[in-house]
Amino acid sequence: MKISVDQVKCCGAGQCVMIAPEVFDQRDEDGIVVLLDESPDADHHDAARESADVCPAAAISIGDDA
Repeated sequence: MKISVDQVKCCGAGQCVMIAPEVFDQRDEDGIVVLLDESPDADHHDAARESADVCPAAAISIGDDA
């Protein structure tokens, strides 16, 4: 799994951080997403996918490692 985020699209809702705090964080000054782990371990894949699914701005992309 390879995760990327588009900080320009991010609206700072914070759903990703609540669902997958091991993978995502937010900047203190404006709440914009910060990617902590672009290739998380398998035990975090489901939470990362859920975060991408619920992101209101579609700012999270999930792809293959290849």
